[in-house]
Amino acid sequence: TGTVTEIYDFLRLLFARAGEAYSYNTGKKMVRYSEEEMVEHILGHFKNKRIVLLAPIVKGRKGHHRELFEQFRKQGYLRVRVDGELMELKEKMQVDRYKIHDIEIVIDRLTAEAASKLRIIESLQIALKLGKDQVLVVNHDKPDQFQLLSKQLMCSDTGISYDEPSPNAFSFNSPYGACPHCKGLGTVFQIDLDAVVPDKTLSIADGGIAPLGLARDTHTFSQVKALASKYKFDIHTPIQQIPARAMNMLLYGSETERLELDVEFEEGTQVYQSQFEGIVNMVIRWFHDTGSDYVKQWAEKFMIIRDCPVCDGSRLRKESLWFKIDQKNISELNRFNLNELQQWFKGIEKRLNKKQQMIAGEIVKEINERIDFLLQVGLDYLTLNRSSRSLSGGESQRIRLATQIGSKLKGITYILDEPSIGLHQRDNEKLIRALQELRDVGNTVIVVEHDKDIMLQADHLIDIGPGAGRHGGHIVSEGNPKKFIKQKTPTAGYLSGRLRIELPEKRRSGNGQALMLKGASGNNLKIVDVAFPLGILIGVTGVSGSGKSTLITETFYPILAYHVYHSKSQALPYKSIKGLEHIDKVIEIDQSPIGRTPRSNPATYCGFFNDVRQLFAIIPEAKIRGYKPGRFSFNVKGGRCETCEGAGVKTIEMNFLPDVHVHCERCNGKRFNRETLEIKYRGKSISDVLEMTVSEASEFF
Repeated sequence: TGTVTEIYDFLRLLFARAGEAYSYNTGKKMVRYSEEEMVEHILGHFKNKRIVLLAPIVKGRKGHHRELFEQFRKQGYLRVRVDGELMELKEKMQVDRYKIHDIEIVIDRLTAEAASKLRIIESLQIALKLGKDQVLVVNHDKPDQFQLLSKQLMCSDTGISYDEPSPNAFSFNSPYGACPHCKGLGTVFQIDLDAVVPDKTLSIADGGIAPLGLARDTHTFSQVKALASKYKFDIHTPIQQIPARAMNMLLYGSETERLELDVEFEEGTQVYQSQFEGIVNMVIRWFHDTGSDYVKQWAEKFMIIRDCPVCDGSRLRKESLWFKIDQKNISELNRFNLNELQQWFKGIEKRLNKKQQMIAGEIVKEINERIDFLLQVGLDYLTLNRSSRSLSGGESQRIRLATQIGSKLKGITYILDEPSIGLHQRDNEKLIRALQELRDVGNTVIVVEHDKDIMLQADHLIDIGPGAGRHGGHIVSEGNPKKFIKQKTPTAGYLSGRLRIELPEKRRSGNGQALMLKGASGNNLKIVDVAFPLGILIGVTGVSGSGKSTLITETFYPILAYHVYHSKSQALPYKSIKGLEHIDKVIEIDQSPIGRTPRSNPATYCGFFNDVRQLFAIIPEAKIRGYKPGRFSFNVKGGRCETCEGAGVKTIEMNFLPDVHVHCERCNGKRFNRETLEIKYRGKSISDVLEMTVSEASEFF
């Protein structure tokens, strides 16, 4: 949501220009010095003391560093400090290659006094050039007293430094800002042990280790048998009886232990030593290293999606998360809903220092304007980190509507398709005001809508009907709402109140059983307890953003799906649930496309088309020609039009523009070839049947 509304882009700019850096090691504010400040700091902090100016060259790196020492010796440097010890640079000098070292070149040794200021400046410049903008100042007589100074943002206690921040450093779509572990996704695939070992009462031979499957003659099973022999168990032993140490070896392998494998050749059996990586590591390796989509999908069956353990789902690298404004980092603001974000930005200038105020003024103004526009259309509950794919059609439209209000364009015709979808009646007034605001600045606003409040606020209504499909397509009424509601049409009847949906006199009492969910606390839920009686129709209602989807689709459904199908979808936090023994099936009906391919249609999805193809195959003419049901499928060769491959349309790629779809000139959009279309049932071809509406097909068959 943050990127779609452009608010996150302004937040990135704000943190890059006005954010204060803190050390991720100590939590202290990072510091940086100009050369002049460094000189003043040295003369003040080390006043009249003998000091050593050093240029850091190597930090925490293994190696003998022979070439490095020789390079600086030839440049004329005489001394070096290795792991805190001063020593002379000698020919062929080197250190232990297997240990981690810190190496600094001695630039100068002098007394920190005003008379030496010019010399300090010159030596400091050399040290900064060699040390890549860093210099180490050490008390010669008390080496434990030292200061690391840098022109970059740096932690004075630990020496870690950050690059100068840019807006890209706060973008999860940029390599400069994305968490390196999850690549900016915020989630990672992790092994799900419940999927790897779904039933501990089974043995390995019977498929108890799901990635292995049933026992068969493979190299991996040979290793498992050798492991079983070594740890004194059998592959026919139930998994729950296998010793813990053996089970750990089976799942995670060992880098040190070796297994003895008997390999049979024509000359006889030979014994080989083999390292076993473990089933878990095998699945992980195949998931990351394979180039096959099939293998990757196979590995995913034994994995589950979790928040990235490195960035905690923030999607950003840790350095970016330690830039703060008023003690908040950009990820924390990203988790705020728009209402909370507006409250945080109120009076933010008073909580900033003078430099930040000068920088942040215009940026904060732009952010506040965009928040105000979004609040006007009832989107106060949205968080900036909400995925745009999870937005309903109505929410997406209202975001675009808010953007257009902010643009203040005039003379434009706006067309909206049911912008009230997903909006509670309480917030309708906000949406209506936003639409009227667009109109009042000189625009035309056309809205396709069923909502009564919005229809009655329109300046002009157009009613199309009177029915659907072949029964529609006529303008049955139009005019202003006062005139419109007097018409004798179904729409006018419901708007005027003459027609209404009667409430049932009796309600179902259910079957006496219920599901009791306790302690649901995901997102904004306040540890709620809910009872769901079974055998009745239950409505879950509330204002937009109140937690309906959090409770039902993100908590309740994943619990049921895991219980029934061992689904991998993870439920949001809750304490307990009772009554699961009363259900054996759960189906989620959402707004995702019903088909798995672009060729799917209601007939194929419902299975109805299989019966239609069977019917056409038994028509006498089809039997004479030897046509089978497959002949009447547009997905396989034989009966379909091969020019468009049964699609009915041809897709023309337009490179930087959206693809264009045109009717196939060969079959004229009918999907099938001429011979197939010659077979007719009651005067209708297979293509004619597909063109029917559901009501027409019901009458026809």
